[in-house]
Amino acid sequence: MTGAMVIATSATLVRLSDASPATSALFRCAYAVPFLGALAWREKRRIGPMAARERRLSWLAGAIFATDLLLWHHSIGYVGAGLATVLGNLQVFVVAFAAWAFLGERPPNRLLLAAPVVFAGVVLISGLFDAAPYGSDPRLGVILGAATSLAYAAFMLILRACSQGGHRGAGPLAHAVAAATVLIALTGLWSGGAVLTPRWPSHGWLLLLALGPQVLGWVLITYALPRQPAALTALLLLVQPAGTVALSALALAERPSAIQLAGCAVIALGVLYGSRPERRSRSCRAAGPANLAPRPQIRPGPAALAASTAAEQEAQVPKTSTV
Repeated sequence: MTGAMVIATSATLVRLSDASPATSALFRCAYAVPFLGALAWREKRRIGPMAARERRLSWLAGAIFATDLLLWHHSIGYVGAGLATVLGNLQVFVVAFAAWAFLGERPPNRLLLAAPVVFAGVVLISGLFDAAPYGSDPRLGVILGAATSLAYAAFMLILRACSQGGHRGAGPLAHAVAAATVLIALTGLWSGGAVLTPRWPSHGWLLLLALGPQVLGWVLITYALPRQPAALTALLLLVQPAGTVALSALALAERPSAIQLAGCAVIALGVLYGSRPERRSRSCRAAGPANLAPRPQIRPGPAALAASTAAEQEAQVPKTSTV
């Protein structure tokens, strides 16, 4: 929850920096690398180096994270910080179904019922039925936001897979962010390079973006990912879009239309309903722990057997009294 509230400031800080999407994506990662590297070094001294497979997974997560940031930062420009964050957090459905397919974590049946409801909310945000929707190009913003949610979900699941069951958090995140920095820089250079030169005070906002959401927020989330079901983590991250909508209204004076705000509410309600765990049936509750496997019998070791045999032999020897 704390990590979600910290990263809720991301979109607002991106808008305040007034930098291009590639520039803000690059520097939020580049400024974060030294701090994440220091945390990863401490972690390495405590539990040892990362395995080669975990490093490769972290680099793959970094490539997906770079895609996620570029798509999302462009979406912010088209539909605003608050609505772009709501769209990016459709990952709760992607995570739930992907966790079912690859991790065996079956989502609740409510998720299937909630999916059309959430899709209706996305349509409302796009401005399709709105005479004056907020944003320079809401429909393109919705498309990019939906693509962001796919990349966001893949990033979370891969990062979860290289955390060694919760024992490692900073190392995978540091590798992922470093890989994302390189890929975003190459993308910026390929597109001309001029967009990668922000000025003050953009640097100040981007530094705050790196230290807050990118370091503190994601370290907390990475720590939490393997310690609870993936669908529950995705649900808790819904704090982010709610916080971003409120913060962007206060700091950026963003005023989505009434229909777009209704779409936000529909998405939130649909995701909340779809992610609730199903109640157990009355028969299951009455059965209680009857289906638990019986406790295995503990077999004594060789030393215990020898001691027991000696005690039995001693009991069989008749005792003589001495005067």
